[in-house]
Amino acid sequence: MLCKHCGTEIADTAIVCYRCGAGTTEPVRQPANIRQKRSSMLGFVVVALLLLLALYMGQASRTASDPNTYQTIAGVLVGAALVVFILRIVRRR
Repeated sequence: MLCKHCGTEIADTAIVCYRCGAGTTEPVRQPANIRQKRSSMLGFVVVALLLLLALYMGQASRTASDPNTYQTIAGVLVGAALVVFILRIVRRR
């Protein structure tokens, strides 16, 4: 048989090529894929920004002519911050 890499004639029962050292068969086990770790700070920054915006909207509702709108927006922002925080915890497991 011929080596796939260098073309040298090798024995049919050879495991590796004696000239280039390349294996003659595919490996039985493939290496595991390594996932790149994402920055853990991004999630916390997003949660902090959402909470700061919610606090700002809560304070703005005190002086606004229609406080219900600002309070609703503040509630939605707090809810979004909680969802992002919970998703970060669930993903970590």
